[in-house]
Amino acid sequence: MRTPRTARRAALIASGTALTTFLAASPAGAGTSSALPTVTAKSESAALYDDEAGGNSDADDPAIWRNPADPGRSLVVATAKEGGLRVYDLDARLVQSVSPPKPPTEDDAPGRYNNVDLVTGLRTSAGRADVAVVSDRGNDRLRIYRVDPSRRNGPLTDITDPAAAPVFSADQAEINDQRTAYGLATWTDKATGRTYALVSQRERTRLALLELLPAAGGKVGYRKIRTLDLPSSFRLPDGSTWSPCGEPGELPQVEGMVVDPATGTLYAGQEDIGIWRLRADLTGKPVLVDRTKEYGVPGTYDEETEECAPGADPGYGGKRLSADVEGLTIYQEQDGDGYLLASSQGDNTFALYDREVSEGNEYEGGFRIGAASPTLDSVEECDGAAVLNAPLGRRYPRGLLVVQDGHETPEVPDGEGGTRTGTGFKFVDLGELVDATDM
Repeated sequence: MRTPRTARRAALIASGTALTTFLAASPAGAGTSSALPTVTAKSESAALYDDEAGGNSDADDPAIWRNPADPGRSLVVATAKEGGLRVYDLDARLVQSVSPPKPPTEDDAPGRYNNVDLVTGLRTSAGRADVAVVSDRGNDRLRIYRVDPSRRNGPLTDITDPAAAPVFSADQAEINDQRTAYGLATWTDKATGRTYALVSQRERTRLALLELLPAAGGKVGYRKIRTLDLPSSFRLPDGSTWSPCGEPGELPQVEGMVVDPATGTLYAGQEDIGIWRLRADLTGKPVLVDRTKEYGVPGTYDEETEECAPGADPGYGGKRLSADVEGLTIYQEQDGDGYLLASSQGDNTFALYDREVSEGNEYEGGFRIGAASPTLDSVEECDGAAVLNAPLGRRYPRGLLVVQDGHETPEVPDGEGGTRTGTGFKFVDLGELVDATDM
């Protein structure tokens, strides 16, 4: 079932506030525009189904772990919300499935894994370890998993400190309200060697900086360092104040986040607003790199339909991102160049920005992921993305891009006259993407 947020986005697009012919400007300095190039996936995971039969599994966010001893046996760790975690090999075959923790009582919110990121060589009391860090929205906590490809029962082992506290909530009642840990990115400060997780709060604009800390028995915990609140309302050029339409009490949240490890720069996608750039230590003033096309469009919330009826577009929005702004990831080149990649969920495209802060993160183009065959379909409503520019064996000698696909086809009947909500992950040859986009 589509969320009210997605339904509101569909209404905005249908109203004409988002472009229906998806063109993108050429890189800076060029005087023409052209249709976005299209690439296709090389493989895809088996569909996940967000219903009782499917274990309420819903694909969301991937991360790529490179096996230094055998890159061709690298892994993709991905979240499946109430379905927990999935681990795939490079052929997109399932290697391990990890269930989230059970709720304290049957009346409490269940575990729900939203976003995931990786840390290489994290210091623990049992030695250095590669770990997957996950935001557990259901329990408002971080979960930490050691990655060990030689482990017989699967590469992931839960090493979360049992004493880990909720990130944003004071008690279980607040946890059940689900204004909890949502988006996530990790960051290791090169100056100090300390490792952090940056976490956003669902239906709020708050970001939290958490330091990952070793605990007894090889476990890993965390402590909150500071928080920062992004704006929820904005002054428009005509002098008026605008806030995006949402359910009563809901603020424009952040989900997609990534830290550029070279500069310690955090990029955060505020779904209805655009992409922010700020210091990963959450000090200093955030800068809005780009706005969504829907930025500044007024809307009226209808409680009966749980949708927003958009008003006239005043023309203050951007040209490249159609809300929601989702999965952000950094494509790193060996010479220090590279790109910030962002999912423009509302129009099923991806945008590329120069990662150079001194260049103002200029827009450099974009692309789509189209259908390779009737069964290997296109990517739609992408929530999460991860890119790794490194050789991964014979299958991906120039690296890999993994993206969430929010609408898997062919559709499967639900037995009640409808279809099951299917999602999954697409694996794209990074070399083919680089060639197609001149990255």
